[in-house]
Amino acid sequence: MSALYNTSFNMSDSFTGKNKTMPRTLLILLILYIGSVNAQQQSPEVESKFKSLKWLEGRWERSNVKPGMKANEQWQVYAPYQLKGIGVMMKGEDTVFLEKIQIIIKEGNIYYVADVKENKAPVYFKFTSVTPHGFICENPEHDFPKKIVYELNGSKLVVTISDDSKSQNYFFIRL
Repeated sequence: MSALYNTSFNMSDSFTGKNKTMPRTLLILLILYIGSVNAQQQSPEVESKFKSLKWLEGRWERSNVKPGMKANEQWQVYAPYQLKGIGVMMKGEDTVFLEKIQIIIKEGNIYYVADVKENKAPVYFKFTSVTPHGFICENPEHDFPKKIVYELNGSKLVVTISDDSKSQNYFFIRL
């Protein structure tokens, strides 16, 4: 009778095989979660546009920097719908600018996400155009830039950031 009312639970029993219900339940929940994540397919149009951005992968050295400075961007495919990058500017051995960047799909749209220490949170720029050789993304609510344009020409890349009154060009060469 006392075994019927034994409500004590020993966590180590779950991992030694004495209580097989918990590990099985966790495994089933994990399989269901992975299945639901994989089931969240993108529209064919968004998926195709995202796949066309894979040309960005690699290391890009900036060519229009001041003497004594070096700058580059590096991109890699991190997941099926995520490109991760980093932009760095160096003066000698010192990092003077660091930007974590990524391109993701969120809620059926493609976004360029810029994370710099000057902003309280990462800034999302929604893609407004994708071509085989570039893209445009915009965030009209952001102070500067409001618009980011990447244009590929062979092994050269021009990145333009702008708002309504000014524009800056950055020239890169693929390494």
